[in-house]
Amino acid sequence: MHWRRWLAGGPALVKRMVLSARAELAATGALLVLAISVLSFIEIADDVQEGDTRRIDRAILLMFRTAGDPETPLGGRWVREAVGDITALGGWTVLTLFVVLLVGFLVSLRRWREAALLAAAAIGGTVLGQTLKGIFGRERPEESLRLVEAIHTSFPSGHAMMSAVIYLTFGVLMARFANRTRVKIFGMIMGVVLTLMVGVSRVYLGVHWPSDVLAGWCVGAAWAMFCWLVVWAAERWWRADVEHAPQG
Repeated sequence: MHWRRWLAGGPALVKRMVLSARAELAATGALLVLAISVLSFIEIADDVQEGDTRRIDRAILLMFRTAGDPETPLGGRWVREAVGDITALGGWTVLTLFVVLLVGFLVSLRRWREAALLAAAAIGGTVLGQTLKGIFGRERPEESLRLVEAIHTSFPSGHAMMSAVIYLTFGVLMARFANRTRVKIFGMIMGVVLTLMVGVSRVYLGVHWPSDVLAGWCVGAAWAMFCWLVVWAAERWWRADVEHAPQG
């Protein structure tokens, strides 16, 4: 009987509906993050070009310096070394190694879409970041405030942007693999915390103004969410195509 068949398949149908609703909610959240990040970046870039952030940028950067001595950082030598280790997490070498290893791991599992997502996010984010740096051409803080060597222009922060791209994408992938909600939440929180730590370290080291870092976070988050939404939309299109394909 039809009703018996429906009862037998009811739990599976409900589960599919719940998973579909969760996916739609996640996509809506990603789209919201994308929109807010883009609008925030536009506002920050406009303020930077007009010089409106100059005073607050300097005030925040000097909060990480000894009062009356802008060349001496707070916390002593061990803090400076620890912050240097943290900032390396957003550097080109560490992120490239991390991406190569993780893409190789995903390929070994035949998770082709996830591997492509991470690779595309990393390559596209690098190109986007360098393009924006060339467009704005903002100078870094003066050399007397820098605790480490730094090259290229300042806006937006490449470390802040690429750490957001890679670690947020990694958090999303971790959430996709995990079955338990708390593991999904942990993955996303870990991505956000690493991103924030790298960005703050750039200000502490005096190689970026706070507005550079904030702009980098915005662009990185927007790019990570954009890449995820492209993959999500492609998966939905592929599933719909398979479901409506003629049988036999």
